Amino acid sequence: MHEIIKESVNDMDSALELCKSQKNVVDVVNTVSELNTEEAMKLGMNFKKFPLGCDLTEIVVGTCASDLEKRDLLGNCILANMIGAPIHICAYAFADIAEAHGMNGIDIIKEVSAITDVPLDLDHFGRYGPMRFPKEIVKCSGQCYYQGPYFEECPKGRIHSRLFDKEKIEEINKEEWIKLSSSVAVNLTIEQGGEGHAAPIEEAEEVADLAKKYGKGLEAIMFIGDGYDDLITGFEKALDIGADVFVLEGGPFNNSKNRLDAFAKAVAMARILVPGKVVATNGAYEDECRAGLRAGLNAIITGFPNNHHGYMCGYSPGTAKRGIFGLPRVIKMIKEEVKCESTSIPVQREELKALTRAVKIAGPHNIYPHKIGSFEVGDAHWVTLANSNLYKYININKTAKSIVNDLKGDNVSLLGGRFVSWVIAKELDGLVDEIIISDMDPWVEKVTVKNLSEELNTNITGAGSNDKYAAENSKNSIITSTVPQIADKISKKIPGTIKLI
Repeated sequence: MHEIIKESVNDMDSALELCKSQKNVVDVVNTVSELNTEEAMKLGMNFKKFPLGCDLTEIVVGTCASDLEKRDLLGNCILANMIGAPIHICAYAFADIAEAHGMNGIDIIKEVSAITDVPLDLDHFGRYGPMRFPKEIVKCSGQCYYQGPYFEECPKGRIHSRLFDKEKIEEINKEEWIKLSSSVAVNLTIEQGGEGHAAPIEEAEEVADLAKKYGKGLEAIMFIGDGYDDLITGFEKALDIGADVFVLEGGPFNNSKNRLDAFAKAVAMARILVPGKVVATNGAYEDECRAGLRAGLNAIITGFPNNHHGYMCGYSPGTAKRGIFGLPRVIKMIKEEVKCESTSIPVQREELKALTRAVKIAGPHNIYPHKIGSFEVGDAHWVTLANSNLYKYININKTAKSIVNDLKGDNVSLLGGRFVSWVIAKELDGLVDEIIISDMDPWVEKVTVKNLSEELNTNITGAGSNDKYAAENSKNSIITSTVPQIADKISKKIPGTIKLI
């Protein structure tokens, strides 16, 4: 594994082989630690290309704080929804706002669900439901982030204290919160030595089991710490509980001698190890965010004023404090650090809708964590979208299964080599003699042909990234893109093609 990781810095085929192989946490951490910073960043960006076509960079937005008016919370959620940003639900704040308005916490999340359709990401959730904290925690001004490294514990001496009596009152609604969410986060920092920062690991495991019970995406939060020993414990525990997404927190608790080197390498390690191919940060100074984005970070959790993620990401010691508005700053930072020709930076509502169409065409039973050939279909984003209101309401013309009924002839071409084409090819397997794959990216086309050939009995061939050639040499051609502008453009260029949307 040592050699293939090093080869993967400069060779995408090696990276592909590493992607589909069994990986050992210690080996990955050891080897990436030996790389220089630039090599680690390049390695992480190579792995951001997996799964194919899912190299998204997004913002996830904390819309709530315990002292917000309900109307301001709902307004924040509507705005996040308009721009297509998943909503990060700090469950304790939802419950605090509900209590201030004579409501139960479950009523607030129901209201948010009713007025939004983006994925809802649930955090600060325990064995009884929303965690509840004393005032000194919910009104924390973020002194640790403002003051800067290095800390092992809270500079105010606070510990992860809870108001269990309040939590138990709403225990009856616990599973309803999970059902209304798209993904659930659990904190693993206690496994890394952060006893004062998180609930007992047994509680995190209970919440993880509940998320899995209802098919929700599972996120594992861990500190960067010293960038080595505690990362091994964090990664190993995250894999043990079946986490789909790794969420890395730097900031004042990144005690590494070279903070940026440690953060970049942690992102690269996570990119190789994370099952759902999504790596995020919920707390990182501006320089860490920039290093992480150059190393393949998918998402930054930010926030509206008073939400703690508003200051925890994108600011620096001396500026990071409660009350500031992180969202615009993080958007600008992402635009400066990430270049992508295929999607907006960060992804916006139209991309979210296109991806949701892809999930709906493929069907939840075919997507991650399920595989076709050696690779999962899609990534953890697909799971959260399948659990969103957007999935319920978005329209498509055909599914991968239904399209088979419309096809006649002995061969079919699929214009686009990403995951929708994989699922359609699987549905066509054994019903046609040949499936021709065409993708504008020659490497994606090559990988798709190879992967499908390993799995299916039907002959799979490539078209040399030439849609016209593929269409002219097949009885039927299907445009697999779920972006309307792209599908319309191909349809006009090549008459007679079948569109899925």
